[in-house]
Amino acid sequence: MNKRAFGMEGQQEAERFLKSLGYKILVRNFQVRAGEIDLIAADGAYIVFVEVKYRRGTGHGLPRESVGVGKQRRIIQTALHYIADCELVDQDFRFDVVEVLAYGQRVVVNHIENAFGVS
Repeated sequence: MNKRAFGMEGQQEAERFLKSLGYKILVRNFQVRAGEIDLIAADGAYIVFVEVKYRRGTGHGLPRESVGVGKQRRIIQTALHYIADCELVDQDFRFDVVEVLAYGQRVVVNHIENAFGVS
C-alpha cells in the first residue's frame, strides 16, 4: 500500500470514529499554501480542525508525538485561511488530534480534544 492510500485509510477510520460521536464532517483535506488540515468538523458550537495521525504500532512513538510545534503552527495558519474564507465570526474553534493505531487487524482510535491552541 502506498503512503497516500495508507493515510487515507487512517483518515477514513478517524472520520468514522468522529461521526460515531456525533461530529459532522464539513471538509476533508482542506489545502492552502500555508498547509493542509485533514478534517474540519462541527461538534456542537465548535468548528474543529482535526489532524489525523495513523501508524502501525508504536515502534516510532505515539502518533500524537509527531504533531510538534512547527506542525501546529502550520495547522493554525491553515485554519485562519479557512476562517477568513468562510467569514466565520463569533465562532468557537478548537484543534484536535485523532491518532489511529493499527495492530494487525485490531485498530485503536485515540481522540485528543483541544490538543493545542493559539497562544
